[in-house]
Amino acid sequence: MPASHVSSRARELRRQIARHDKLYYGEAQPEITDREYDALLRELTDLEAAHPDLSTPDSPTRRVAGKPLEGFQQVRHRVPMQSLDNTYSLEEADEFMARVERLLPGIPLGWTIEPKVDGVALSLTYRGGLLELAATRGDGATGDDVTQNIRTIRSIPLKLAGEVPELIEIRGEVFLPKKKFSALNTEREKEGEALFANPRNAAAGSLKLLDSSVVARRGLNAVFYGLGAVEGGKAPQTQAELLRWLKSIGLPVVPKFWEANDEAGVRKAIATLESIRHDFAFETDGAVIKLDEFKRRDQAGTTSKAPRWAMAYKYEAERARTKLNGITVQVGRMGTLTPVAELEPVQIAGSRVARATLHNEEEIARKDIRIGDWVFVEKAGEVIPAVVGVDTAARTGREKKFQMPDACPSCGSKVFRDPELTAVRCLNPDCPAQIRRRIEHFSARGAMDIEGLGEAMVDQLVTAGLVRALPDIYALQAENVSALERMGEKSTANLLAAIEQSKGQPLWRLLFGLGIMHVGVSVARKLAGKFHTLDRLAAASVEELEGTEDVGSVVAKELHDFFRLEHNRQLIESLRQHGLNFGERDERAAPASQELAGEIWVLTGTLSRPRDEIAELIRRHGGTVSGSVSKKTSYVLAGEEAGSKLEKAQSLGVPVVDEATLHGRLAP
Repeated sequence: MPASHVSSRARELRRQIARHDKLYYGEAQPEITDREYDALLRELTDLEAAHPDLSTPDSPTRRVAGKPLEGFQQVRHRVPMQSLDNTYSLEEADEFMARVERLLPGIPLGWTIEPKVDGVALSLTYRGGLLELAATRGDGATGDDVTQNIRTIRSIPLKLAGEVPELIEIRGEVFLPKKKFSALNTEREKEGEALFANPRNAAAGSLKLLDSSVVARRGLNAVFYGLGAVEGGKAPQTQAELLRWLKSIGLPVVPKFWEANDEAGVRKAIATLESIRHDFAFETDGAVIKLDEFKRRDQAGTTSKAPRWAMAYKYEAERARTKLNGITVQVGRMGTLTPVAELEPVQIAGSRVARATLHNEEEIARKDIRIGDWVFVEKAGEVIPAVVGVDTAARTGREKKFQMPDACPSCGSKVFRDPELTAVRCLNPDCPAQIRRRIEHFSARGAMDIEGLGEAMVDQLVTAGLVRALPDIYALQAENVSALERMGEKSTANLLAAIEQSKGQPLWRLLFGLGIMHVGVSVARKLAGKFHTLDRLAAASVEELEGTEDVGSVVAKELHDFFRLEHNRQLIESLRQHGLNFGERDERAAPASQELAGEIWVLTGTLSRPRDEIAELIRRHGGTVSGSVSKKTSYVLAGEEAGSKLEKAQSLGVPVVDEATLHGRLAP
């Protein structure tokens, strides 16, 4: 293809992708499938890899994670980012508007009302239409440079559309969509990591990550609604015009806003917003009332911390009063006892709530929660039910204080109180509740992936006495399983086949499935990659374990102690007898061919299959898989949202290919 045609095609691809990004992320009206979009992006990536001079600062291929940061640089805002005064009272909102009218007597005033996005304040600086800087609010005058992380958010354009000022600061909010928040917490729970309390905390935590490849996977989004500095051009002069203009130049804005001319109109808008606020992708905890005309804002002025022309009216958190009928205690797979509130069912934020975590004994004492109390329940971040207080005025004297049991509610063993973790734990490895949780974890999709061995089946197996420990899974017989409820011949055969197939799972899955404290999927993969077999890992010293990436002293000690406990040694030996893969099969798998012999491959981005599976495919065909890109790298296999490895490959001239190219070479 002639150079002029290549250049023209690259420009056209960038234009198309930018348009589809806007349709998908900004307007929720995609015109093409994900596969078609990926094809456009792959074509552009290949063109730029072959012709590096064609790459531009606004190319969609630049939405990649750079190398992990050592820390965030501080940047000064040209125009300070102030916070808003807020109120929970409609009367105070009326008084705010009356106060502005007194500041501007005799001038007809208009107002805009927008959803208050519960996210993290952000300022974008565009120069010549190109994204130059993204910074958090910080203290209002100085914030953190988070440009590298913000580039991973596809709804934020790298280049603005149309005619814009030479330099412009645009203010808005970064948020984690509610669905992404739920998925993230589900993933963290499976990994044994602490859950985020609400979407705002999750967004804030994500923005402060030093590795933008992780940020890219979080699925952050943003909306914009304000201006800072404007140089070398004109910008809209009212809030309503600004919102429409921001959308026209490619920036995401709130899906709805209202205009009003008096207090009654503002109140009506606030009421309408409250009735539909759960329909938005983001959490909103109120409405922002703003003076519409910018010249009137200048006249009204600001205080040292907040504008006089705007106020946030915050909705009361959706709260319900209900009866605490009892407190039950759950036992986790690690033996931790967690108190759970058993509530008189009540509707909160559109769903029925009958249970809520009480965290631990210390938290119950701090809030003075008693069985029989009338309590107030909220949904933290509109997601997680929580008991936030007690109606002490309603007490009759018959309420009972709660005390964590001295014995495990499942097995009756004496519990251990860990003063450092404010935790109470059952240390009996044969505890039925722990057995249930351990088996559920072991068989889960992220671990050994035993289809059919879900919560209900595990409960049946444990209750019937068929499974008392992990090795018992592999001793199950058809005649015993088929006698269980709803287990016919076919379903029994399917379950036993899935169990048999799991014996061949790679070592990292087994490591994660064992449920070792602090060993999530990521750590399990890195341990398997370093030690290769379970026996080598079990024999490793604390110092050797600490030498593994992402394994600190705490994790190293947990691992070391785990493999030296006699009952764990017996567990591992029993699993060995049942024929599970302890890593040896990973090492000695017969090559399928020598098609990739002598080649060094690096994998990056989100691929169609787990990365370890594709790595194993490359090894089986004679190739080598490396974790870093160098001049010796033969190919970089890049998926969606590829990270810094893609950028380095492009800088070194290393060929970048997609999965289709790899599979094409390996096709018979």
